[in-house]
Amino acid sequence: MTPTTKLEAINTLLATIGESPVNSLTSGLIEASAAEQTLDNVSRDFQSQGWSFNTDLTFQLSPDASNELALPANCLHVDTIHTRMSSDTDLVQRGMKMYDRIKNTYAIGVAVEVDIVVLLDFEEMPETARRYVAIRAARVLQDRVLGSESLHSFNARDEQVAWNNLLQNESDVQDLNIFDNYETNYIAHYYR
Repeated sequence: MTPTTKLEAINTLLATIGESPVNSLTSGLIEASAAEQTLDNVSRDFQSQGWSFNTDLTFQLSPDASNELALPANCLHVDTIHTRMSSDTDLVQRGMKMYDRIKNTYAIGVAVEVDIVVLLDFEEMPETARRYVAIRAARVLQDRVLGSESLHSFNARDEQVAWNNLLQNESDVQDLNIFDNYETNYIAHYYR
């Protein structure tokens, strides 16, 4: 077995509304196009939350020729690391650039480190994320096209299982524990 492809995901969506599978992403069928659009929308919404696999930590933004900090085209969310709100600067995302709300300008002029959440292509996500997005998108499409309560409940159960698997995978990847918190770690080492 190999990880779920975008084509397989779209065929999963098509199956939930009783449509035949397609052989390519460019089939030209209206239903396949609707399935792909639903998959892309659910993926974007899901990835906007920021996960370990689509969050780049300490990403360096450097000023361009206009002293502006342009964001990558696939940027969903950005958070400054060292440049916090103060009386003289407060950087936020506006469009695809950083904006200083205190100085009312896009001309930042200095490099800034940020944590950035990016939108990945479907096949760049880990398998648990692909499965969750595909199953959720299938439920959304089925709800919109057929509106069947009984099918909704079956799909909602599958979605919950996929969500639990995703959260377990996320927890494993992040290796979170109580000592990842600065205060807890300080207390544990200070009071030995």
